[in-house]
Amino acid sequence: MLRRLATLAVRRNKMMLFLAWIPLALVVGVGSSLIGDDFRTEFSMPSSESSRAEMRLASANRSEAGVNSQIVVRAPETIDDPAVKDALERSIAAIARIDTLPLTVTSPYEMPNQVSRDRVIAFAQISLPRTSRDSWIGVADEVREATRPLVDAGVQVEYGGVIFQEFELPESEALGLLAAVIILVIAFGSVIAMGLPIGIALLGLLVAAGLVTLSSRFMTMPNEATSMVAMIGLGVGIDYALFIVTRYREALHDGLSVEDSVVEAIDTSGRAVVFAGVTVMVALLGLLTVGLPFVSGFAVAMTISVGVMVAASITLLPALLAMTGRRIDDTSRAAVASLVSLVLAAMVALLFHAVAVLVAGFVLAVGLQVMRLAVPWLRAPLPHRAQNEHQHTPWWRWSRAVQRHPWRALIVSTIGLGLLAVPMFSLRLGFGDDGNFPKGTDIRDAYDLVSEGFGPGFNGPLYIAVAGETVRDQDALVGFTRVIAATEGVVSAAPVPLGDSDVALVVAYPRGAPQDEATSDLVHRLREDVIPSTGVDALIGGFTASGIDFSDYIAGRLPFLIGVVLLLSFLLLMAVFQSVLVPAKAVLMNLLSIGSAYGVIVAVFQWGWLADLIGVGKPGPIEAWAPMFLFVIVFGLSMDYEVFLLSRMREEYNRTGDNHTSVADGVAATARVITAAALIMVCVFAAFVLAPDRQLKLFGLGMAVAVLIDATVVRMLLVPATMELLGDRNWWMPKRLARLLPRIDVEGTHHIPSAPPR
Repeated sequence: MLRRLATLAVRRNKMMLFLAWIPLALVVGVGSSLIGDDFRTEFSMPSSESSRAEMRLASANRSEAGVNSQIVVRAPETIDDPAVKDALERSIAAIARIDTLPLTVTSPYEMPNQVSRDRVIAFAQISLPRTSRDSWIGVADEVREATRPLVDAGVQVEYGGVIFQEFELPESEALGLLAAVIILVIAFGSVIAMGLPIGIALLGLLVAAGLVTLSSRFMTMPNEATSMVAMIGLGVGIDYALFIVTRYREALHDGLSVEDSVVEAIDTSGRAVVFAGVTVMVALLGLLTVGLPFVSGFAVAMTISVGVMVAASITLLPALLAMTGRRIDDTSRAAVASLVSLVLAAMVALLFHAVAVLVAGFVLAVGLQVMRLAVPWLRAPLPHRAQNEHQHTPWWRWSRAVQRHPWRALIVSTIGLGLLAVPMFSLRLGFGDDGNFPKGTDIRDAYDLVSEGFGPGFNGPLYIAVAGETVRDQDALVGFTRVIAATEGVVSAAPVPLGDSDVALVVAYPRGAPQDEATSDLVHRLREDVIPSTGVDALIGGFTASGIDFSDYIAGRLPFLIGVVLLLSFLLLMAVFQSVLVPAKAVLMNLLSIGSAYGVIVAVFQWGWLADLIGVGKPGPIEAWAPMFLFVIVFGLSMDYEVFLLSRMREEYNRTGDNHTSVADGVAATARVITAAALIMVCVFAAFVLAPDRQLKLFGLGMAVAVLIDATVVRMLLVPATMELLGDRNWWMPKRLARLLPRIDVEGTHHIPSAPPR
């Protein structure tokens, strides 16, 4: 099938590009722009206590059951100053008149616990229903306009809460792309060969981002979904194309025609790309069984991203290779000079926000291309890089060195990875609060102002929905509120009127910040001990409680997910290599690399080591969804490298029957492309560490560390060491088991005979 598809793409290359992919990108891009997005982050679970509390409140007051935000003010003297009070009351009245969405606003003059002890800082609470992000943005703009009297009165006004959050794609992803350009040029020694993976990834990213944006209209997609699509899409898109282009160039150098070289590349490396991509997508779609909108949204977004990149790699890339032909190795001096000017200008423009520099670099690049028409020296091609035999490469010598001392390499690398993984055992799942936003943003300034005036816990109140006889008995409700307020870890608690309703609302403010472990312990203590002891029918909800419920649920499901992925990976690799020990080693080594990545993110984000270096606001829990997605994606990517390396070793072993030689030859044959692919992944993922969003920083760092360890310590140390120690036993397989398992030909065994160049 892949051979026929590649042949069709080669012979209809212009049709594939101009009548398929470019129109698809335009339709999806324009359609998503016209229809718009509806990204929103929701951690609720239908069966959780926080969701049941929200539904209970919804029966009494729709807005109280939704989301909450605050208008936080600091008066020059006190909020009782006549001018300040007049401005604040007029602003609250204007907010109450907003009819874009049904909302309620609670004045600090009505609720004493919304005013600091010195009466300098206060906040007004805004409650509105869960709707689309576009609707929230509209309300946020109206609220800002309504508070203009406060600004005019010289009052400091800050805006906190979900409706004021502004999420933008980080510029740092462009730095990762520029790093990929440099690595590809060094790896290929050709500007054209570099441009193909970059072009495939960018066009695929445009299609994937548009599809994810459209999908947000039909299912819950987190705010960070587009950034995750960019991160994963750029990484796998460039990597997949890199493997295929490398195999195509090898076939050309072996004397095959352009068409046969393309078909050979797609039927071998393209087959491995499909296997790796499908493995990642199946694992991601398996997360739909978790049944949480937040997880499902991320899983579908990443699946779309990987699926588009796989499709582009086996359809669009062969068409572009056919159009490029044998010119893929041709690089003129003008092309190199133009590329250098563009890359340098882009880096300066990104770092210093100097658009003029980017324009100047582009003009210079175009000028050099025009000059090459008149200047022969600029037209002259650079000499092609000589292709060394595997036995004459540094990688071959490295593998031989490791094989001479396998126990030393195995013990040192295992101890090193084990030490990196140690922090993992203190992993605490949760969600970072608004105190992790960059200083100077509305959200962070409001958080800091509330913390200063009341304590950090006021940034994440607990909403306790009360039902039953207590609602109609005012004394009983007051007594229940006093019990909650007297609980250790609670600063204050107060009932909030909901009108004539069968539900009462008590708002409790914890002493700790929403992301603190003490706050999580408080919620569990209230649910398990305090509230049951009162006999009151009460449920705890709110954003903080929802995050705790989400984290507890994920913590319970994570071991099951890891076990299923490990089992499936073992069975797939056993079918691919017809071996028991090779897949068992692969699973263990992947666990070591992922465990090391977990250890690093715990040390940085939870313990605070080197946190200031990458701009982490403050130590806190590990985002509950991150370990799950890290595990699934890294396992899929590492299987790609595993298949690429071990299949070459198996090929050499079948040819020579010498395990010692086949290991060194396999490492030497694949090390350059695996190293380049891994470096690109690391640069793309690490670039997101520069993003302002804590979740993107955490996920980017975790992915970068996992891929770096997998491509260096695992592939260059552990694999050759263990392969040498086990010798011919690497390829042992019980005959009965071999008959039961299917044979999966991932790397392709169909080799096209050498033919004269066309």
